[in-house]
Amino acid sequence: MTASPVRGPAAAAPPPDRSTWRRQPLPSVEALVDGVLAGDRRMMGQAITLVESRNAAHQARAQEMLVGLMPHAGQAHRVGITGVPGVGKSTFIETLGINLTAAGHKVAVLAVDPTSSRTGGSILADKTRMDRLSVDPNAFIRPSPSAGTLGGVTRTTRETMVVCEAAGFDVVLVETVGVGQSETMVADMVDFFLVLMLAGAGDEFQGIKKGVLELADMIAINKADGDNVRRAKMAAAEYRAALHILKPSTPTWSPPVTVCSAITNTGLDRLWDHVLDHRAKLSGTGELAEVRRQQQIRWMWAMLDDRLISAFRADPRVRTLLPDMEREVLAGTTTPTLAVQRLLSAFGIGEALPA
Repeated sequence: MTASPVRGPAAAAPPPDRSTWRRQPLPSVEALVDGVLAGDRRMMGQAITLVESRNAAHQARAQEMLVGLMPHAGQAHRVGITGVPGVGKSTFIETLGINLTAAGHKVAVLAVDPTSSRTGGSILADKTRMDRLSVDPNAFIRPSPSAGTLGGVTRTTRETMVVCEAAGFDVVLVETVGVGQSETMVADMVDFFLVLMLAGAGDEFQGIKKGVLELADMIAINKADGDNVRRAKMAAAEYRAALHILKPSTPTWSPPVTVCSAITNTGLDRLWDHVLDHRAKLSGTGELAEVRRQQQIRWMWAMLDDRLISAFRADPRVRTLLPDMEREVLAGTTTPTLAVQRLLSAFGIGEALPA
């Protein structure tokens, strides 16, 4: 593996505690931009916390900061990683990350946790599952709760990627929660989408949908070690056959199927070579640049959806009417469609309906 050139050393200080950060004066936008560009981890943590805040004033400052950072971002390898439950994503990401930092890369891992519906906090504690990588001076791990976002992908993942890339991290690994529509959402923000699978668990296609196969730029059968090597190779052959009946997303690239073991660290170098080969081929045809442009458009629409929903829920007229609508829907005295129409009318969208 060859390292991409990176800029600026990264200090070893951990991100600040959020509760402490909220009580301290906010750094200026200029200080945040300069700190992130210098690879200061404390400033990175503060910048990402600012991006994640739902406070309107913080969001305005975050956007101003991102304008200053975006010209310095966009050159990293963006790799999305998903997989069925029990596939060993955390071990895989840690081993791959350690391999990459040993080769001279700087690796950022954005591990998106499902959010607890009761506490609102992350429930997987990804950083504690990557104890070796978390202390690597050339790695940065940011577990982020999804905050109820559809598909389990935090609304600010794209902005966090910008911060990491501007800080000099040339590989960004985005782990999905592996449920719902998170795969589609992550595939829309990365250059390469890797699907991890298991062998020896019965039906090899159990737990994976055709739609995920269509998104995959590569399938890797993990845990190909010990007595499982033969089963992993058999599973790989089955997936290759399955991929042959699907139309590739681009004529430039046919998704490979490989086997690997994160525990024994075998097959991961070859896997990364496929990632580099994919980037080289799509860069050569200009497709990668077009993918990045389309990602910006999807980012805009995703943020528009998020802001509209936030504005709708915060509107005082909607908040006043919403409890009545919920009660009527529960009681069966109105339909969900009519309730939505009345709520939209209160928000100023659509025609007014009789009470």
